[in-house]
Amino acid sequence: METHGWDGLDEFVAVVETGGFLRAAERLRVSSSHVSRQIARLEERLQARLLYRTTRRVSLTEAGQAFYVRCQRLIEERNQAFQAVSDLNSAPTGLLRMTAAVAYGERFIVPLVNEFMGRHPRLRVEIELTNRTLDLVQEGYDLAIRLGRLNDSSLVATRLAPRAMYLCAAPEYLARYGRPHTLSELAQHNCLIGTSDVWTFRQDNREHSIRPTGNWRCNSGEAVLDATLRGFGLCQLPDYYVLEPLRQGRLVSLLETNQPPNTAVWAVYPQRRLLSAKVAQLIEALKAGLAQRPEYRPVSAPRP
Repeated sequence: METHGWDGLDEFVAVVETGGFLRAAERLRVSSSHVSRQIARLEERLQARLLYRTTRRVSLTEAGQAFYVRCQRLIEERNQAFQAVSDLNSAPTGLLRMTAAVAYGERFIVPLVNEFMGRHPRLRVEIELTNRTLDLVQEGYDLAIRLGRLNDSSLVATRLAPRAMYLCAAPEYLARYGRPHTLSELAQHNCLIGTSDVWTFRQDNREHSIRPTGNWRCNSGEAVLDATLRGFGLCQLPDYYVLEPLRQGRLVSLLETNQPPNTAVWAVYPQRRLLSAKVAQLIEALKAGLAQRPEYRPVSAPRP
């Protein structure tokens, strides 16, 4: 069937919602004869009668009822699409609620959000920094920043930045205890354990996990880094913690052929037909801001 875009849809919906051709014409600011012609052409294209017409009232046929439900959705989505494009050129306003992990949020996300707020003073932001995975829909959040791999398929995700994991140790530790050359040798080393009880690697082109053991544990990446720099043991940390010490030679990257596949930093948000302008603009600002940080510019680490 040949289609003619939106011809007749607005007129049809207006007739249904106002109950008559004259009132529909008044709503659309056109003549009633225009409304009548458009609906007649629409019925001809569809090869179906949509409306019963009498001198007193207009009512829907069975086909008209089914078509009306779909037309409502089409027109709503069309209007939202036009509004979204318009909003992209307007200043963000209103309340935006978001969440991020504590350490990453403090170090990377909040400063960028504050810069964004400085450019858009009519925007209000509430930020919940927590290491719990919050239910965005149930708890009313517009946006979350999550790290690693995503498991929740009910959310939409935008990749903000790469996130590579490094196995590292201080030169002093390696001089004392030797350098591991295989994953099986990690059991002979003191592993400094952070927020995860499992370390992930690549082996035989597959992901391989081990449970590290050691005499030190803390749920802070900065604390793990400090203990590693002091020569306490091995660590596995994301690039933004260790790239600078690697550049400086204060850490050594280990088992590089077993480095796990890169994960990412994600902006996730509930599934909606259209993303609000304030969230879309903040996501773009975060992506641009993270790209400028030195932590996200990998360089070859010095090798002993």
